[in-house]
Amino acid sequence: MSEMSSVTILYRPVAQKELDLIEQSGWTKFPPRLPEQPIFYPVLNLEYARQITVDWNVPAYGNGYVTQFAVDAAYLKKFPVQNVGGKGYDELWIPAEELEEFNQHIVGKIEVVEQYFQS
Repeated sequence: MSEMSSVTILYRPVAQKELDLIEQSGWTKFPPRLPEQPIFYPVLNLEYARQITVDWNVPAYGNGYVTQFAVDAAYLKKFPVQNVGGKGYDELWIPAEELEEFNQHIVGKIEVVEQYFQS
């Protein structure tokens, strides 16, 4: 998690359908979670986001994108870092019902920083 003044840079691996919804928002918010998705989990480093994209999204959907975005650092303090399996596997767990509030704390635009396609 890198902090620049008052924001924290986070990453989120997404497939095309979610990316299309992000684009429809003007690149400013993530879409609501589906009923079977109780948490929204941005990750804290590019390498982990890349691994999820390549290992999960591309095989499952044929494509995958790594998004990067800044969030108000003070707001994020309410979410403890969750380590899910070793060094570098760090995420934040945002309850689905709090995603709209989370979106309001995104600073600037959500950007696609990497993209992958099934060969």
